[in-house]
Amino acid sequence: LLGLFLLLAVLIVTSGVALTHFADRIAEMTAMGHSLAGLLLLAAATSLPELSVGWAAIRIEAPDLAMGELLGSCLWNLLLLAILDLATRTRGRMFSPDSAAQALLATVTVLLAAIIMLGLTLKSQFVFLRISPLSWSILIGYVLCVRLVYRDHGSESEIDRGELARRGPGRGVAIVGFLVAAAVIFFAAPNLASVADQLAEKTGWGDTFLGVTFVALVTSLPEAVTTLAAIRLGRVNMAVANIFGSNAFNLTIIAALDVATPDSLLASVSEVHLIAVTAVILVTAVALLGILYRAEKRYWLIEPDAVLVIMLLIGTLVLIYQHSV
Repeated sequence: LLGLFLLLAVLIVTSGVALTHFADRIAEMTAMGHSLAGLLLLAAATSLPELSVGWAAIRIEAPDLAMGELLGSCLWNLLLLAILDLATRTRGRMFSPDSAAQALLATVTVLLAAIIMLGLTLKSQFVFLRISPLSWSILIGYVLCVRLVYRDHGSESEIDRGELARRGPGRGVAIVGFLVAAAVIFFAAPNLASVADQLAEKTGWGDTFLGVTFVALVTSLPEAVTTLAAIRLGRVNMAVANIFGSNAFNLTIIAALDVATPDSLLASVSEVHLIAVTAVILVTAVALLGILYRAEKRYWLIEPDAVLVIMLLIGTLVLIYQHSV
């Protein structure tokens, strides 16, 4: 099992790097802009493992595992953002165009998570077309988010497409490569999560804690790889958009999984998930403050907002463990 786990992890890492390069290429050759590419291309493609694992968990009647791995993936993504904040701090104007785009994505994540918190609290069983009203609100909110980001980047300057064509593969090749890399992630990640589930089964942990920690960690590998690769390409804005965009997409998956459940998913899971979704809101808010406000100096080479994010995430895992095991 360990050998298979490592093999699948290598496949995801390799495909994730390729995914970032092709998404970057598509963003350069279109008028989308890198924040929109991070939201639509990287975020959607790297969230395919969460979608497939969540769907599989619902099919085997393990809704807590599905909810846990989706919320846990958001938390692991935010931890990655904090680590990147420590390693690659950039200076710039407080309300630059880049920080405004990132703040928009972070705000949408908070709004979607707040709707999920409300659903977990109300426990309403009412559904319309197999989807609860709050899940419909999440889906509509995500569509409006995409529209907002597109309008926010609709005035970007024109691109010299002739020069871009000489610098690398054309748009068609980039799109095909992107789809192939995303397909590899889609088929490898569920198997990776399944193997990880078998490796962790002997521990006796509940579905909620297992989903938030180990399963969420392995399904978050594509986000980690693509974000780090985007940083190496110098696309910091694209990397941060990938984190917040992936989290928004993961929260939208929770609403989409309502289709696979006879009752409302938000009403069928444990209340322990309230701890995780509250942490998503708190940590995203802290990250948002870090985006809009940059301290003039570090304290002992440490960014206070990044350290606070890490402390909140550690506290969240401890609370979930205490209430679910």
